[in-house]
Amino acid sequence: NRLKATGEVESVDLPNCHLIKGIEAGAEDIDILPNGLAFFSVGLKYPGLHSFAPDKPGGILMMDLKEEKPRALELRISRGFDLASFNPHGISTFIDDDDTVYLFVVNHPEFKNTVEIFKFQEEENSLLHLKTIKHELLPSVNNIIAIGPRHFYATNDHYFSDPFLKYLETYVNLHWANVVYYSPNEVKVVADGFDSANGISISPDKKYLYVADMLAHEIHVLEKHPNMNLTQIKVLQLDTLVDNVSIDPSSGDIWIGCHPNGQKLFVYDPNNPPSSEVLRVQNILSEKPLVTTVYANNGSVLQGSSVAAIHDGKLLIGTLYHRALYCEL
Repeated sequence: NRLKATGEVESVDLPNCHLIKGIEAGAEDIDILPNGLAFFSVGLKYPGLHSFAPDKPGGILMMDLKEEKPRALELRISRGFDLASFNPHGISTFIDDDDTVYLFVVNHPEFKNTVEIFKFQEEENSLLHLKTIKHELLPSVNNIIAIGPRHFYATNDHYFSDPFLKYLETYVNLHWANVVYYSPNEVKVVADGFDSANGISISPDKKYLYVADMLAHEIHVLEKHPNMNLTQIKVLQLDTLVDNVSIDPSSGDIWIGCHPNGQKLFVYDPNNPPSSEVLRVQNILSEKPLVTTVYANNGSVLQGSSVAAIHDGKLLIGTLYHRALYCEL
């Protein structure tokens, strides 16, 4: 049962949480810089997916977790970038040797697939658009992990870009989803055979990539080689639909935004909304990784959790199309 249509969740509450003001139509992905600046990808529209703000373009918000009472602010984007069709999905930051911060954004303008690279200008709370990347090996991009100023790994959650063929591919269960390495000099498929490759992240020592296979309910651990190819070394089976994967830089623990019931996620019913679940995985490379449910809610507070990002005892939980939660652990 790939969608886990009967999945229910036992409530696990965290004491010091509040909903983040200004996020009401999803924060599908979140990435946090080492200095505590958090970026939110908000307002995703996707064929067949519910939206609480169907006519409002997406955007990038920022929150400074060092502040006493952090607030989410929308970042301005430089002139010349098409804001009206901005439809951000997965995001990833990269800090260059000269301390330049780059923000990579998976974008679906008019449901197409691009990767946008921005330079973050902290003094002005703005993003300077540098480049739009399109490639035939990026037909259905979901998430991204930046490893250089123009270099990244990306997941394709489907092999096809056409909506009908996507539906057919999922229905027939082809397992053609993959991971692609992109650089200005070389673009190549580095891992394939996924049902629906979704979240992607990298270990603090940069040796391993973690890929969430949403519909197979798995986290794949892949070893990264000097030529950027990947070798799978293990698969962790979980009992939930795994979405985005974040790493706690201080411990290497993996935090996952999960969907206990995929049916409720894709067939939205306000009287029976999708639930939320956050898992933490410790020691994933060991014989017996420890998996803990840190947070779970039946949708009364938070619907459709897609990401959980941690920084210095503060946890941010984002959703596909609902609210976002700020918690002090």
